[in-house]
Amino acid sequence: MKKQTKTYVLLGLVALIWGLIGFRILGALSPQPAAAPEVSTSSFSPTSVKERDTFSIVANYRDPFLGTLATKAKKKIPVRRTAPKETVPAVDIRYTGFITDKNTRQKVFFLSINGQQHLMSAKDKIENVTLLSGTRNTVRVRIGNKLRTVTLTQ
Repeated sequence: MKKQTKTYVLLGLVALIWGLIGFRILGALSPQPAAAPEVSTSSFSPTSVKERDTFSIVANYRDPFLGTLATKAKKKIPVRRTAPKETVPAVDIRYTGFITDKNTRQKVFFLSINGQQHLMSAKDKIENVTLLSGTRNTVRVRIGNKLRTVTLTQ
C-alpha cells in the first residue's frame, strides 16, 4: 500500500468514528419520546408466615464445678396492697399555758394551732381541733377522729 492510500483509509476511519460520536450526542440532545412501559396488573397474595418454633432448655443437671444440683426458682408471692387510709392533715398544736377564773373555776387554755394562738375552754372546737380536757401540764385534744395528748411547752 502506498502512503496516500493509508492516509485516505485512516481519514475515512476517523470520519466514521467522529460521525458515530456526533450521532450519539445529537440523539441524546433530542430524544424521541419513549413508549411508556406496559404495567401489568397482577393480584398480590402475601405468603403465609410460619410461626417460630420455640424451645426451652432444662438445666437440671449437677453443676460440674460445685457438685450441687440446681435449685428451683421460688415463685414470687404477689404483694397485696391495701387502700391507704384517709389521713388527717398534720396539725401543729402547742400547749403554752392556762388561766383559771377564781369565781367560776373555769379553765381557759392557751393553744397554738398551726402558728395561731387561741384561747379555748373544754369542748371548744377550732379548725377541726376539739379540746376535750386539760390539766396543768397536759391537754387532750381530738383532731378529726384521733385523740392526742399535748404537753406544756415553754
